[in-house]
Amino acid sequence: MLERRWLEMTWRDGLFAHWAVDPSTVAAALPDGLSVATRDGDAYLGVVPFVMDDIRPRGVPVGLSFPELNLRTYVEGPNGPGVYFHSLDADDRLGVAVARGLFRLPYYRAETDVRRPGAWDGVGGGGTDAGRAVRFASRRVHDGAPHARFDATYAPAGEAFTPEPGSLPAFLTENYRFYTAGSGGRLYVGEIEHEPWTLRPAAAEIRANTLFAANGFDEPDGEPLLHYAEPIAVAADRIRRV
Repeated sequence: MLERRWLEMTWRDGLFAHWAVDPSTVAAALPDGLSVATRDGDAYLGVVPFVMDDIRPRGVPVGLSFPELNLRTYVEGPNGPGVYFHSLDADDRLGVAVARGLFRLPYYRAETDVRRPGAWDGVGGGGTDAGRAVRFASRRVHDGAPHARFDATYAPAGEAFTPEPGSLPAFLTENYRFYTAGSGGRLYVGEIEHEPWTLRPAAAEIRANTLFAANGFDEPDGEPLLHYAEPIAVAADRIRRV
């Protein structure tokens, strides 16, 4: 349980795209105090595009909405397991400023276009819901930051399920804590709260993705594991120094 529901929001139009990588790849990019979390010997890098909708302090009637794109991994830290964000791109100047100031997260300003094309010729295979396809295109425009671009269309492609505890989908998605490093190497932790995810297998056409290179990683081998995320209500507390 959160000590305080400081922010409330809804996440929608989400895709989890995860690549298995050698743990040493991730370890070299983590701040002091965090270690790599693995599943069956693999670490994971995840690219997650989605829309943060109606973000507002509790009790405030009107909130912000903007698309976000993040590159993340999974770690063990002093307060338990959690997410470590290598970068977060968002199409909202105020939201980026607030997130960098209050949450000390590595947010960058981006120009992002999110739309529902209504159909998608690239969908293949039975069970794919082409009518729910999402086109997500992002281009980083933050002054002084490495260039990053992402362009993909994705859609649900299977039956809905809730990740079983201990399963790989649960390891990759059921995370309610994040860590971030501030100036001087100080480590901070934030907590979020939501119901378990409702996921679906996904199909995706990823036309461009330079997030790995922008964060100093080589392009991972193999195809990503894809999950489409149904909308979910989320609450977040303020971050605290570890």
